[in-house]
Amino acid sequence: MLTIKQITEDTEKVIRGLEKKHFANAREVIAQVLELNDKRRNAQNQLDKNLAEVNSTSKVIGALMKEGRKDEAEAAKSRVAEIKETSKALQAEMDKAAEDMQNLLYTVPNVPYESVPEGVGADDNVVEKMGGMETELPKDALPHWELAKKYDLIDFDLGVKITGAGFPVYKGKGARLQRALINFFLDEARAAGYEEIMPPTVVNAASGYGTGQLPDKEGQMYHCNLDDLYLIPTAEVPVTNIYRDVILDEKQLPIKNCAYTQCFRREAGSYGKDVRGLNRLHEFSKVELVRIDKPEHSRQSHQEMLDHVEGLLKKLELPYRILRLCGGDMSFTAALCFDFEVYSEAQKRWLEVSSVSNFDTYQANRLKCRYRTAEKKTELCHTLNGSALALPRIVAALLENNQTPEGIRIPKALVPYCGFEMID
Repeated sequence: MLTIKQITEDTEKVIRGLEKKHFANAREVIAQVLELNDKRRNAQNQLDKNLAEVNSTSKVIGALMKEGRKDEAEAAKSRVAEIKETSKALQAEMDKAAEDMQNLLYTVPNVPYESVPEGVGADDNVVEKMGGMETELPKDALPHWELAKKYDLIDFDLGVKITGAGFPVYKGKGARLQRALINFFLDEARAAGYEEIMPPTVVNAASGYGTGQLPDKEGQMYHCNLDDLYLIPTAEVPVTNIYRDVILDEKQLPIKNCAYTQCFRREAGSYGKDVRGLNRLHEFSKVELVRIDKPEHSRQSHQEMLDHVEGLLKKLELPYRILRLCGGDMSFTAALCFDFEVYSEAQKRWLEVSSVSNFDTYQANRLKCRYRTAEKKTELCHTLNGSALALPRIVAALLENNQTPEGIRIPKALVPYCGFEMID
């Protein structure tokens, strides 16, 4: 959530940033925020004046009574009662303005950094880097859903029977490959200094609001109506919320956490050839990185996270590219975001496998996640997160890009985790 200080100190910059994200009616919404803030502040100022008058008047009442000036004392008492009654209405007015302002701010996205390119959608993203190995597949190369059937690795029909479309069943070496990737990603994260967390996979609404999934993505989350709980779309939500309403010591930063969880997304409105097989699921496995940092160090943290994800893709021997997302393709909460995509030789398309984002103070302001400086000042933290990595499309690319006439080759880095070198 944007801070009032951000909005009041550089209103035009905020509006320009929101327009870069193609946020509708940015100027009008910010004007409403400022109007509500003025209303809140005016009420607060009048309340402060009223309180000062009540205190000063109350002090003289006793003296007037001692001096026998009962009429004046009674008049002073009446004035105090009148002020208190007025203050009740002012308090209600201030609380209403503050609540309305907060609810409005929940609907306003984060402001992108200057380095975010202009653009409307995915076609306007900027390719920052390409790497990995070129693949040469047999002429009769198969997409991963056909390979999964041929080698009995993943049963999509069985998932439909048990639950519905988008909930595959992994079997045999398919299940072992899945588990191998999870352990590989977690071991790599721990080696890079991340502390592993095993969080709940359902969260309350406060957690959803804390990281910005609510109210922005409410329709994309599975909601347990009876208990008013949400299945997590990413481990970012429970892990970042560990630090909700927490004041950290500056010496604790940066905090580096990683977590493996199942993730759940409704993916409402997704259909067509681009969602076939593992390309878009309702339930999937993912290892997530989360960092809490000081503002002056968060850009370095962001780069370290980007280097970490790139290192994983290199070890998996996959062709990849890194995209700097344009304003129109960024998430609601991000100030700067890079996507990693791997190339599927069999499908002839790029598959997104990670987003690595810096949220600046946006999430921290919602979470009230702060740190205390050496000078004992309290400041908002910066939060960052990134997939390292999401499994479905990694599995798809591994199966497709490593198919040979003899079977599917396993990258060397994964062999110790899988316990086999070939799927045949």
